[in-house]
Amino acid sequence: MAVLERLRSDHAPALLAFERENRGYFAASVPDRGDAYFTDFEDRHRALLDEQETGTIHFHVLVGEGGEVLGRFNLVDVADGAAELGYRVAEKATGRGVATAGVREVCRLAREEYGLRRLTAVTTLDNDGSRAVLGRVGFGAVGSVTIEGNAGTSYELDLADGVGRTAA
Repeated sequence: MAVLERLRSDHAPALLAFERENRGYFAASVPDRGDAYFTDFEDRHRALLDEQETGTIHFHVLVGEGGEVLGRFNLVDVADGAAELGYRVAEKATGRGVATAGVREVCRLAREEYGLRRLTAVTTLDNDGSRAVLGRVGFGAVGSVTIEGNAGTSYELDLADGVGRTAA
């Protein structure tokens, strides 16, 4: 059974392995992180943990039984009761409800632990999996966006009304 955990320093090796193993898979649907992300991973990880302490970001990893990272679920740009949700799930964990369960749990944490009232998210039009997850959790499409030159949609979720709602 996988567990969503707040990102800690000891997650670094498993998180780096997750990013390396899934780099090609992720690059098919989201912009690649670039080589510097991997080269400077330790420093970047430490900086993100420091920033997390300020409350402007909340990072989470979905950890499998063997300690491997199966996904990451992030809340960024936290301000005025709102944040932007971003997530990615390992290729080997897709199609099993992992992303939906992780997004639901991070939405619960956003409301109950971090006191947030609204979440936003964006995805490209060709990312059918991500669009389906957001819909299942209750996010509603609110507009068109361009993401790294690709057409996309922006979504919003009122945490008081939408968490756990199943799309019809």
